[in-house]
Amino acid sequence: MTAQRDPHPVTGLDDVVHQRVRLGILTVAHQARRVEFGFLRTALGLTAGNLSQHLAVLEKAGLVEIEKGYEGKRARTWLCLTPAGDRALQDEVTQLKRLIHQIEQGGSVQES
Repeated sequence: MTAQRDPHPVTGLDDVVHQRVRLGILTVAHQARRVEFGFLRTALGLTAGNLSQHLAVLEKAGLVEIEKGYEGKRARTWLCLTPAGDRALQDEVTQLKRLIHQIEQGGSVQES
């Protein structure tokens, strides 16, 4: 009987969340609770089109909510994390911590 090993931490990373720009979006939105599109674009050094594409992926996955409106006479777009987005970010951070811990402990992958 072979001992059941925990899967490698990298298998728990979410491809939607882990992508660098999307992880940045989720992190800023988590810290701000509600963030304006222009602020996010500047903070992450993105073009409006690139940011829009990443937001569409996150919105489709149910991780962010997008709200359009006006501030004075200027059209604005805000976003906030959904409860699922908050959980996905927390899960990603947990998996990254596991991966870092494994590396710092000098753990190696052993063949069964």
